[in-house]
Amino acid sequence: MAKSKHDTFTMLEYEKKYLAEGAKYIAGVDEVGRGPLAGPVVVASVIMPLNNEDIIQGVNDSKKVSQKNRELFFEKIKEKAIAYRIEWADEKIIDEINILQATKRCMTNAVNNLEVAPDIVLIDAVNPDCKYPVEAIIKGDAKSYTIACASILAKVTRDRYMRNMDKIYPQYGFADNKGYGSQKHIEALKSTGPCPIHRRSFIKHFVNE
Repeated sequence: MAKSKHDTFTMLEYEKKYLAEGAKYIAGVDEVGRGPLAGPVVVASVIMPLNNEDIIQGVNDSKKVSQKNRELFFEKIKEKAIAYRIEWADEKIIDEINILQATKRCMTNAVNNLEVAPDIVLIDAVNPDCKYPVEAIIKGDAKSYTIACASILAKVTRDRYMRNMDKIYPQYGFADNKGYGSQKHIEALKSTGPCPIHRRSFIKHFVNE
């Protein structure tokens, strides 16, 4: 039997709960890029329309969606969104204040600077400082449609940036590994040293500077 297609409508449990309680605007927040050795951490927040006809069928945790479909969904999400915001912290900020604090800062800014004030913020695991009520959901990008939309905005933004960096620093394979510690990436680090977008606090085990 063929594998059934993902049904995005199964990812609306949290949204339906808050809509039933009277919420009008539900924001989803997710980050991409906490683990790589190079490049920024990127956070997206988004408020999506939640009536059935506006749900983008096929949306899922960005890691479970093909690159081609992520790119298509990225444009659809931006087009349909009631409001969205993308924030990032580069390698210098990550080295200065650490990756967790850099991620939280981006999350706070992404939520607090939305053009429409959310009634509730659904977020994947991390609980940032923001001026709205928050529910942190473990593996939220696979459980909440709104968080999944945010995860796609964040991942496509970061992946595009890393593909551009690959053109400037081709030896590390950024187009393929997106800055994560692949064998090719680590071998290039050891043989040629880091480039400007490497996180110095992440590569101490691989290079001596």
